[in-house]
Order: sequence, then C-alpha cells, then structure tokens
Amino acid sequence: MSSGRWQARYPGPDGLVRKAPETFSTKRDAERWLSLVETQIAQSEWVAPERAEVTIEQYATLWIDQRPGLRPRTVELYKWLLRKHITPYLGGVQLGKLSTVVVRQWRAERLAAGVSESVMAKSYRLLRSVLNTAVDEDKIIQKNPCRVRGADRENPEERPVLSVAQVFDLASRMPERFRALVLLAAFGSLRWGEVSALRRCDVAEDASWVRVSRALVEVPGRGLIVGPPKSRAGVRTVIIPAAVRPKLVKHLETFVKGAPEALLFTGERDGNAVRRPNFSQRTRWTEVVTKMGLKGLHFHDLRHAGNIWASKAGTSTKDLMARMGHDDMRAALIYQRATSEADEQIADRLSKLIDRHRRGATPADEDDDGQPAPVG
Repeated sequence: MSSGRWQARYPGPDGLVRKAPETFSTKRDAERWLSLVETQIAQSEWVAPERAEVTIEQYATLWIDQRPGLRPRTVELYKWLLRKHITPYLGGVQLGKLSTVVVRQWRAERLAAGVSESVMAKSYRLLRSVLNTAVDEDKIIQKNPCRVRGADRENPEERPVLSVAQVFDLASRMPERFRALVLLAAFGSLRWGEVSALRRCDVAEDASWVRVSRALVEVPGRGLIVGPPKSRAGVRTVIIPAAVRPKLVKHLETFVKGAPEALLFTGERDGNAVRRPNFSQRTRWTEVVTKMGLKGLHFHDLRHAGNIWASKAGTSTKDLMARMGHDDMRAALIYQRATSEADEQIADRLSKLIDRHRRGATPADEDDDGQPAPVG
C-alpha cells in the first residue's frame, strides 16, 4: 500500500475473496494473521465476518422471540432487561466487535449509576446466554466475550425467617378466607403462583396432601394465565402437616364451591382467582406485617420459612428439593422425586413444630425431636 502498511486478503470457503478488517505495519504481521485465518478454515471454525455485523439488539430480540420453552413471565423479564439495561448501552454494538473489556465497562457503569447487583447479574446472564447461542449454535462469533468473573452472581439481602408462632399470628390477622392460603404457603412450601392456582380436585378430602400441577402467572397485557409450575420439579404432591389439615378442611367447607375445578382461593365479589396486588390490598399486608415488627416481609418469605423448617427435619437433600419443587441446572442430574414416606416424615416433623408452639414450649425446652432436653 502507498501508506507503507500491508493489507491481507484471502479466499473464503465460499469462494469470495475477503480482506482483513485492518492493515498491518509489517508483512510478517499480515502473514501471521493469514495463517490464523487459514487454520480456522481448515478446522471449520471460520465464520464469515459479515455475519457478525448484526447488532446486539437485533440478535437478542430474535433470540427471545425464538427461544423455545420460555415461560411468559420469563419472556417479560428478558424483554425488560434488554430494553432497560442492555439495549441503551450495548444495543448498537455488532456481535463481532463486542469484547470482554466493553462488557466489563458496561457492567461497572451501570452499577455506578445505582443499578442493583441482582439486576445486573440477571442482565449479564441474559447477555451471556444470548451470546452462547451465537457461538455454539449459530456460529456467528468464535467465543463469548462475557468472561467477567463474578458478574453472574447475585448477593440478595438475607430474608427474615419466620417462626411457627409468627406464621400462625400472621394467618390470624388475615381475612378468614385467606388464612389457609398463608398456612399452605408456609407449611407446604408453595409459591404464590402455585397456591393461588389450587383447585378442589388438587386437595385430598382430608387435606392430607395437595397436588401442584399448574401455576397462575400474571403477564402484562394478558392478565392471569394458567401455566406449568416454575420448574419440572414443581409438579409434585406435598404432604400437609396434620396440625394444619383441620383449618384447610374448614376452608374447603366454608369458601370453596363443590365443583372439582373450583379454585381454593378467590375474591369475595367476583369469585375469580386472587391476584397478588389485590391480595396485598385486601389483607392490608404491608400494614399487618409492619405492626408485627416484620416490616418489609414478602409473601415469598412464607415459603422460605417452610423450606428452612423442612430442612431441619433431618431429611435428605433430594427429598427436600422434591418437597420444595426446586430444580436448577446444578441439581437437575441428581434430582429424584421424594417418596411419599419421606414426605410424610417431613410433614410429621412440621406438625411437631406446630404442637410445640401450641404448648408454649421454647426451642431451649426441647431437643430437635420434640423431647425434653437433657439437663447437666
């Protein structure tokens, strides 16, 4: 070249002659670059550079729309993360020009702007998943630039663990038609979407178990829709502690219609499924938990408490995961459904905790099996 720099050109596997995206100061540098390209072609790792010119926004939008198996709430979350935290800052960047340095700077700047670590971790994981597809499936780029150590981790604040007494106290402060809902969420380790979707046919006549096979999901613009539980392990039958069953039976007799498909929990006026905002308003949730000294308590903390209690019942990790309906990538390969015998043991231990509360005993008065603690 007249500038004294060297331009590298090569024929691609498709027969088209292409040139390097930049010039080189020496002939040796140009030859090294060509050798690298030749190796990529020989190993079938070469990607037509123009394919990588698609922008992050274009590719990620298609990725969300075309990704199979995403739950409606997950789709909405991904679209929000893309719209709010990714597109305004990285949306115009071409896939082939996105580097780890750019990703690291994007994350650092958003955190400095006040975005929480939890939200940024979700945004980072979404971007990484999108780019994994670009690498592994579409062969658009050769490696994923999302290589920022620790960027995918969330460090949420520690949630409060309710005592048995507090759960019963909270339930007693609810309108009568919602007391069993609180008890089921806690002592059955049920998510909001799971407990709000329960029907009469999902509950044993003696309330000894509830069957979780679906969940209600709030989707913007579509309202409440019926879908599967959050995970594969979410489809399960949960044994209910004997000490709670009479309250659930009473609820069935008082508030639930006789049809098998009748919802367990509905609004007073329309008989429709309960939506979470309406539940919070109707029960004066914020006011009630604040008066109890539990300001900021979330409904999900009921399930969290139930999980903690169950974990102290001496059951195996697999059985505990099955009761919770918990399934993630790390546990998927070792997941096994708990036997009803193991779940009965969990329920029995929870009943002992309830009985201990009713007798007014404190943890210091009894050992883990509900027996008087030895002295001396």
